[in-house]
Amino acid sequence: MPTDLLNSILSNVWSIFLVVLFFGGSIFVHELGHFLAARRRGVIVERFSIGFGPAIFGWRGRDGVKYQLSWFPLGGYVLLPQLADLGAIEGESAADAAKLPPIDYASKMIVFLAGATCNVLFAFALACIIWIAGQPEADELAHTLIGGVNPTLELVEGGRTVTVTSPAAAAGLQVGDEVRAIDGRPVTNWTDLTQTVIAGSGRGENGEPRSVFTIVRNGRTREVVLYPKISGDDQMRRVGISPGYALVVHRIVPHSAAAKAGLRPGDRLLTCNGAPELNVGAFAEALGTAPGRPAALKIERAGQTLTLTLPPREGRNENAGIEFLFAVHLIHPSPFAQVADQVGMTFRTLWALINPRSDIGLSKMSGPVGIVHIFHEAAEAGIRPIILFTILVNVNLAIFNLLPIPVLDGGQMLFATIGRLRGRSLPVNFVMATQTGFAVLILGVMLYLSGFDVMRWYREGQPSRAAAPATPAATAEPPAAAPGAVQP
Repeated sequence: MPTDLLNSILSNVWSIFLVVLFFGGSIFVHELGHFLAARRRGVIVERFSIGFGPAIFGWRGRDGVKYQLSWFPLGGYVLLPQLADLGAIEGESAADAAKLPPIDYASKMIVFLAGATCNVLFAFALACIIWIAGQPEADELAHTLIGGVNPTLELVEGGRTVTVTSPAAAAGLQVGDEVRAIDGRPVTNWTDLTQTVIAGSGRGENGEPRSVFTIVRNGRTREVVLYPKISGDDQMRRVGISPGYALVVHRIVPHSAAAKAGLRPGDRLLTCNGAPELNVGAFAEALGTAPGRPAALKIERAGQTLTLTLPPREGRNENAGIEFLFAVHLIHPSPFAQVADQVGMTFRTLWALINPRSDIGLSKMSGPVGIVHIFHEAAEAGIRPIILFTILVNVNLAIFNLLPIPVLDGGQMLFATIGRLRGRSLPVNFVMATQTGFAVLILGVMLYLSGFDVMRWYREGQPSRAAAPATPAATAEPPAAAPGAVQP
């Protein structure tokens, strides 16, 4: 067997193992929280299942609980017949719920809350690993410095592609501007900036998307109004900017234009024809506008500023034979900061999802297929990326399952609270009908999202491009939807 093929097989096996470990582990941790809380409060546990539907295999423990792995791994559940019965989703209970002792309100709330609590604790434990081991961060994403302003954006209108002036160019943003806030919300790095643009809900007088950038230019703070365009495959808000970072020469191709100009490894590029250069793409675009003419480069070498002349090049896309250094450093954010960041991003996404002024819709979210795909990509990138994504997924699971929606933990807590306030439980038939209806609805949403996941997966593969929910009878959680990320 060729070595390359063997390495590819081993790499895929390892990636699949990591996906099962971390994705399955996130579901397991949630259900384990319900299980442990139920046992602690004296609640009868009949079944502990990872996944839904018929069991692949299972066994009955000495404690009388049936443990099983089921065919549809879109979540899991702990069957608690004393709380309610939802056989249509988890399977019929062998116990007669009417003959079982009732459960007090405090126990119900503790059991329902325990799943989300364990997800947060799991996320915090993983965040401690990142805190100690460090999180790789590219220099280009560590700041909010603008390194490139795209002159145009491509939009799809009426089934055809049209080119328009980019919002950033139209508003007069410049290379070297530092973005401090968007719509009054401070941004600290490029990822934060991107997410804030995408989730923005500002609107102009005619209803068009609107954002207010607070920037620092030449030491002075000013506000710039932009009108983002809905662009890209996922049709999200974009303004046409790219991050800025120091352009340090890593290698010079022999006999290239850069070699003839006298550039050396370690040189830092400052300007090209008098314009500041803080982004590789923008620099290549600047060279491509006039390949047949020389270009004046101002560089920094050993603390001195020098001016070199780059001779005429051939070809619009040639980068003059310069290979730049892309620096990555380790940061050690505290576990509290990591979890807090993910909580903030999840709430911003949820708010954008329900805000009618936002351009975020369900189609922008990732369902089960998308989440597994992202897990697989993260696993291929290494152990740190998959840990970081697992932290996000667990925070998503915790918050999503506490929403007051029937069939989720939050819905169960809502029903229990209403029953306590009215002095008697809600009618069983009403609870069962409501939760069954919402279970079908959520399953439909998951299938809907999976369709968009498959389309995104297909687009990524093109050559041109580099569970049933919880019920009072059981606690069952589908995976949370995760937002995608694009350059603004």
